[in-house]
Amino acid sequence: MAKKLRIDKILSNIGYGSRAEIKKYCKQGMISVNGKNINNPGIQVDPENDKILFNGEEVNYREFVYIMLNKPDGYISATFDKHDPIVLDLIDSSYYVFEPFPVGRLDKDTEGLLVLTNDGQLAHRVLSPKKHVPKTYYAKIEGIVTKEDVVAFSKGVTLDDGYETMPSQLKILKSDEISEIELTIHEGKFHQVKRMFESVGKKVVYLKRLSMGKLELDKNLELGEYRELTEDEIKLLEER
Repeated sequence: MAKKLRIDKILSNIGYGSRAEIKKYCKQGMISVNGKNINNPGIQVDPENDKILFNGEEVNYREFVYIMLNKPDGYISATFDKHDPIVLDLIDSSYYVFEPFPVGRLDKDTEGLLVLTNDGQLAHRVLSPKKHVPKTYYAKIEGIVTKEDVVAFSKGVTLDDGYETMPSQLKILKSDEISEIELTIHEGKFHQVKRMFESVGKKVVYLKRLSMGKLELDKNLELGEYRELTEDEIKLLEER
């Protein structure tokens, strides 16, 4: 069954004004549903199937937004911070009415894939520890990464607080004084990638997330750029 909502809720949710303002617009004859002007802001309509016009222009209602951001260094994965810029500063303010938030977090100095949405249920499913959604990172490591590290990571390593990580997949791209690797982990502990390399005596000097689940960062997005996810990508986010 189609979900019906009050017309003032629909319009206020997507930035056409407060409910008091929507009431005023109704009285001014600025809002119509299926070709008929309405003067009752409490009327229930189906936003997906009814044709809603505001001042002659069609209203495209949606409940959720899903945004892929290529997060740059220097931004906090939060909706508010007293001291540092936040990832919401990077997206157009027209999205603010949806109240999007980051799905999970990337450290301030970590770049790469970050999803912003207002779909709390999807975020919960993706972040649930029971799901073990894989996350793949590219990193530059101070120190020579060895085959022994690959074996150690495949068995799980012990972090500084005694936590034993799940097995992870470490791929060496370049082994040198500054090594380059890709690492897939299945948890999301605080500073996990950095702490895993600390456990084998090495230091992460650059970190970028490439994927979450089956969702991969769009290579066409420059640092700080974003776009909305496609329907297929939203599904990929939840697939294992």
